[in-house]
Amino acid sequence: MSKKIVHVSQDAGAGARLDVFLSRRFRDFTRSQFQRFIDKNQVVVNGEHKKSSYILRAGDTVEADIEIPTAADLVPENIPLRILFADEDIVVIDKPAGMAVHPGAGMRTGTLVHALLYHFPEMTGLGDEDRPGIVHRLDKDTSGVMVVARNPESYLEMKRKFKAREVKKIYRALAWGHLARPEGSFDWPIGRHAVHGDRMSIRTNKPRTASTEYRVLKEFADHSLLEVRPITGRTHQIRVHLSAAGHPVAGDRRYGSPRKPGSGFDRLFLHAYLLSFRHPRSGAMMQFTSPLPQALGDILKTLETHPGPG
Repeated sequence: MSKKIVHVSQDAGAGARLDVFLSRRFRDFTRSQFQRFIDKNQVVVNGEHKKSSYILRAGDTVEADIEIPTAADLVPENIPLRILFADEDIVVIDKPAGMAVHPGAGMRTGTLVHALLYHFPEMTGLGDEDRPGIVHRLDKDTSGVMVVARNPESYLEMKRKFKAREVKKIYRALAWGHLARPEGSFDWPIGRHAVHGDRMSIRTNKPRTASTEYRVLKEFADHSLLEVRPITGRTHQIRVHLSAAGHPVAGDRRYGSPRKPGSGFDRLFLHAYLLSFRHPRSGAMMQFTSPLPQALGDILKTLETHPGPG
């Protein structure tokens, strides 16, 4: 266990339920997991055990004994990686669906970080202790191109590039239904869901600017294949925006349509197709692409037998 101490201020935490506050503060765990921690007396407020529904006040001190991975817990694992590019500064990887980027709740082995530490041991201790070298993330069920850093200078520069929106990211997504326009954008702010703190939503008490551009590549009977470009980099941004637009990503069991949560899709149809940026040391423009995995290509072949109006 690792004890985490958080002080509640008027601007951060006051007025929130205890379980919601903790799930927002420590995003490797869901609200329901924190409810279990609270029930097991692993969380105290001002030295006293409280219920999950306790409403925090400014000045409260929350202490949580929870298992959060540290650098000492990360054991390198000989997991094969598809490496698109590597030099002394960065590594570009084609991440498969189903692989988490870093350890989190219920995910202590088999992550991309464990594999990176085996192939590139110099990444140990680089950046956040539980996610060395990681400068951006893909969801566990999203496949495609990622870049990681190999030294402190590249780590800081790539983090800066992502924050400054100097990295171009293009995804392929299969969405339910047909969008009203062949191309457009969603500019709805995103934050933690006002009620379900383990989800992101446009229904939030703490909105952050979020912008996603899209273009329809092809229409099928019940779906649309999209090229999607997230301008900002909010958690689950593409999935949340498409769901809010009434066109959730196919296979999205978290943000998908209640009537069709999975509808036979074995995985989330979201793929990081292209990543473009200037090299952190030389400044040279670099661009990397990843073709659709066979599983997603097979889905499109099946849909071809039921073409849409396009």
